[in-house]
Amino acid sequence: MRRPSLLLLLACLCAVASAAGDGARDPHADIVRLRIEPGDGDYLAWADNLLAGPIEVRLDVASGEPPSSQPALPARAGVPAGGSALVARLHAPDGREGWLRLRLRGVPGSTNARPRDVLYLPPLAATKARIDQGFEGEFSHQDAENRYALDFATPVGTPVLAARAGVVMQVQDGFRGHGLDYARDGGRANFIRILHDDGSMALYAHLAEGGVLVRVGEHVDAGQRIGLSGNTGYSTAPHLHFAVQVNRSLELQSIRFRMRGLAE
Repeated sequence: MRRPSLLLLLACLCAVASAAGDGARDPHADIVRLRIEPGDGDYLAWADNLLAGPIEVRLDVASGEPPSSQPALPARAGVPAGGSALVARLHAPDGREGWLRLRLRGVPGSTNARPRDVLYLPPLAATKARIDQGFEGEFSHQDAENRYALDFATPVGTPVLAARAGVVMQVQDGFRGHGLDYARDGGRANFIRILHDDGSMALYAHLAEGGVLVRVGEHVDAGQRIGLSGNTGYSTAPHLHFAVQVNRSLELQSIRFRMRGLAE
């Protein structure tokens, strides 16, 4: 069987990634890379995890009918931190070059996460920080990713502390400015994502430009300074967006949490 040109295949690949949170870059965050390698009469579709924590991926066609594959598309897989996973073995139809158009979606976290009931520390060094928007807030806390988030009103440059120990899984830095055009501003917030030992993840978002003070893969202790608050992305005023999230069926969901100093 004549295999399609690998260059033509690569030219037709599409990859999208989902980060999360109203302070996250979506859908073009650097979470996962799709890699195609020739196999024994077919092609191997690999997912390369670019984060320092597990992800779940879904491989599907961007358009047209899915090719014959094992397993059948759409196919899902879990990928360990910094690792790779074979998602599907693709069988090319005879004599049809440029036929393959794929979409790979990656979501941070493992679906096997089992969050424990933990008392979180306040994520700000400020002695007093007003909660501008709480759980199920009407402005931007109505979707699954942000429903159980807290927005702390605080001046730009306030030290941000790790509310719980963990590993820095993902960071986004370098953006400046804010606005209320979600299509333009929704992915332009700086953030830190920290993976906890039970698989849950804390998101610290809307950080200042250059406000990420930790590196991917670094272990941080509870109370350690990790960043500086800001006003980047989809935001009306300076604040810190804090949420605890888990991956459930390739969807990031915020979960309820307890925090020291707040009414339980």
